[in-house]
Amino acid sequence: MTEPSGETAPEASEDLAHEDVAPSAAPESPETTPEDAGTSASSEPSETSETPETSGASEETETSEDAGASEGAEGAAPELSEAQAELAAQRELRARIEARKAERGGPVASGAKLSGTAADLLAAVRAVEGGAASGGAFFEPAPEPARPARPAETTVRPPAPAAPPAPTAGALAGVREVLARGGAPEALAGQVAAALGEQAAEALTEDPWRLLAVTGVRPEQADGFARALLGAECGPDDPRRAVALTVWLLDRAALQGHTALTVDEVRAGLARHGVPDPGKAVETAISEGAVLVFQEEGGPEDGAPEDSAADAEDGEDPESAGAEQGPAEPPLLGLDRYALAEESLADGLARLVRTVTAEEWDGEELERAVGGHGLVLHTGGEAARAEPLALAAAARERGLRVLVTVHDAERLTERERAAGTAVPLAALLSGTAGPGRDEEGGLALDLLVVLDAPQLDVETGAMLVEALPDGCRLVLSGDPAVLGSAGPGAVLADALAARVCPRVTSRRPDPGPIGELVSGIGVGELNQVEAPGKEVVIVPVRDAGEAVHRTVQLVAESVPRAFGLTPEQTRVITVGHGGSAGTRALNAALKQRLNPGPGRFGGYDPGDRVAYAPVPGRTVSGTVLGADAEGLRLRTAEGEVVVPKERVESALRHGWALTAHQAAGGRWPAVVAVLPGDAAPGLSRPWVYTAFGRAERHLSVVHGVDQALPRAVAEVLAPARTTRLRPLLAGLLAVPGEE
Repeated sequence: MTEPSGETAPEASEDLAHEDVAPSAAPESPETTPEDAGTSASSEPSETSETPETSGASEETETSEDAGASEGAEGAAPELSEAQAELAAQRELRARIEARKAERGGPVASGAKLSGTAADLLAAVRAVEGGAASGGAFFEPAPEPARPARPAETTVRPPAPAAPPAPTAGALAGVREVLARGGAPEALAGQVAAALGEQAAEALTEDPWRLLAVTGVRPEQADGFARALLGAECGPDDPRRAVALTVWLLDRAALQGHTALTVDEVRAGLARHGVPDPGKAVETAISEGAVLVFQEEGGPEDGAPEDSAADAEDGEDPESAGAEQGPAEPPLLGLDRYALAEESLADGLARLVRTVTAEEWDGEELERAVGGHGLVLHTGGEAARAEPLALAAAARERGLRVLVTVHDAERLTERERAAGTAVPLAALLSGTAGPGRDEEGGLALDLLVVLDAPQLDVETGAMLVEALPDGCRLVLSGDPAVLGSAGPGAVLADALAARVCPRVTSRRPDPGPIGELVSGIGVGELNQVEAPGKEVVIVPVRDAGEAVHRTVQLVAESVPRAFGLTPEQTRVITVGHGGSAGTRALNAALKQRLNPGPGRFGGYDPGDRVAYAPVPGRTVSGTVLGADAEGLRLRTAEGEVVVPKERVESALRHGWALTAHQAAGGRWPAVVAVLPGDAAPGLSRPWVYTAFGRAERHLSVVHGVDQALPRAVAEVLAPARTTRLRPLLAGLLAVPGEE
C-alpha cells in the first residue's frame, strides 16, 4: 500500500531499516524516574513508497495530484471535493502569477487603470491639450469629496475553481499501450495522464524519460522504459535524459524543502546518475526552458569565475574589486512553479508593507509594531501564542476586520469555531471558511494573524498573500525552532533573515516541567527536570520490539490510569514510517489493541484513527465513521469528509502514530515519543524540540537510543534549505543601516 503523498517528510530520503525483533513482555516499571528528553529532527524519513525493481516503472507510486486523474473515464463530479478545490486554487494562483509576469513585459497603457478623481483629471488634461476645453477649468473650486464609507461586510463566497478535466478513455488507452510497449505497469496510466495531459501517449513516445514526471518513478526505471522503446538509440548522453534528470533532481530537492539548488549540486547529482557531461546537461536544461537559472547579487550566471583580465586592463585590482563587492552567491537552478511562487510572495509582502497607513497604537510591543507596519514577525513558544490572540482581540475593539488562521483545525477552541474568529488556513484559502471577498477576489480583512507560520510553505504563502487586499496588515507568528513546512520553502525563517520588517520576540516562558525541558532543548541542552506529577517520564527499552510493546501499554493503560485521559487524547510520535517501530508498525499494534477489526472498508473499520492527506504536504487527523458508495466517511476537526474509493489507498493511513513533521502543527494532552535504536540517524534538535513540545500535560519518552539523544540535541541542527525569498525581500524592502 502506498503512503499518502501529503505525509512526505521534506528533510529525509529513505525509511529506517526494518528490524525483526519479537515484542518484549516486560511490564512497565512503576518506579520510572522523570528525566529530560530532547527535541527536533533534521530529517524525517521520506514517505515515498518503496517500489519493486522493474524494467519500466514502479506499480506502487505516490500521487501528488489525484483529483480528476483516476483510472476511469468518468466525468468530474458536479461538486468539488476539498482536495480538488485546494488543487484547483493552486493552479488558479499559478495562472494568475504567470499572467501578471506577462503583463510586466507588455506596453504600458497610460491611464488605463485609473478611476475616480484621477481618471477625471487625466481626461480633463487631455481635453485641454486637444483644445476641447479651457485651462481655466482647473482653477474652478471643486466641492470637497465626501469621505468614502467602508464597504458593507459581505458573506458571498468566491466561486469554486473549476476542477481539472479528467483524462478521456482514449487518452488512457493510448498511455496504457505505450506503457505496455516499454514494459512499465499499465496501472500508471492515470498518473501519467494527470502529469502529462491529454497528449501523454505522444509525449511519452517522443521522450520516454518524461515518465520521471510521475511521483515515485526512479531514474533507473525510466532508463529501462526508454531502452525498451528506443532500443539502440537510447544512451546515457541523450539530451532528453539530461533534461528529465535535471528536473527530477529539483523535484526531489523540493521534497526536502528546497526551492532551488546550486548549479554544482545539480551537476553532482547528474554525475551520480551516469550523465557523461553534467555541465553540458545543465546548459541543455536551461536552453530548453525546463529549469531557470538565478544569480543573486550580480554574480556570474553560469558559475564561471569573472574575467579578471578585463579588470586588469581597466587598471583595477581584481582582488580589491572582489573585496568591495563581497563574495558572489553561487548560481541557483530552480523550477518555474517555485520561482514564480517566491517572486509572487515577495512582491505581495512588499505591497502590504507599502500600502498600509501607519498609525499610533497603544498597547504591548506587538500591538504598537502592528499599528505602524504592514508586516510584522512574531516569534515564541507555545505560551507566546497568547500574544497574537490578544492583538487580534484589541484590533477588533478598534473596529478592524480581523481574522486568525491556524495550521491545524484541532487547535481551534469551540468558542473560536462558533464565533468564526479563527479558521484553518486550508479552509480560508479554499473559500469554505473566513470572510467574504471583494470584487477583485481579496479577503475582506484589515488584519490577518497567521499562527504556526513555520508550517507555511512558499506556494501556500503566495496564495495567502495574493488574497490579501492593499492596506491589510499581516502578522506571521510561530516558533522558529520547530520543524519546517512539509512543502518547499522557509517563509518565516527567510522573512526573519531578510530583516525588512519589525520582529517581536516573546519573553513568555512555557510553563511546567515540559516547558522547562523543551526550552532547554531549544538552546541545545537536554536537562533533567523535576516532574513531581510525572509530567515527564522516561521509559527505557532494549530494542524496537519492546518499544512497540511499551508504547501500546502506555497509550492503552498507563496514561489513562494516571491522568484520566482517553487513548484519543494521546498521540504517538516517531521518527519515520518504516522500521520495526515506525508509524506502520506502531499503528498496526495500536489498532489491534484499541480498535480490532477485519478492515472491511479498504483496510479500515469504524472507529479507526486515521491520517488523511487531501493534498500533498498536508495531513488531517480524523476518525472513520463508515463507508458508502461514494467512499470512506471520516470525521475531522474541519467537519465530515468523504474520501473517494480510488483515493483511499494513496491518501489514507492509520493515524494513532504520526511523524514529527505530521504533528508539527498540533498539540495534545499526552504524547508518547518513540525513539528505538534504529531511530538515531533521524534525530536532530528540531525533531526532538517538535516531538516533545507537542505534549500539554504529559510526555512519555520510550528511550532506546542511549547517548544519541543528548548528542542530537547538542550538535545536530536541521539542514538549511536553499531558497530565494530572503534576497528577494531584501532587494524589495531593504532598510538603510540593516545588515
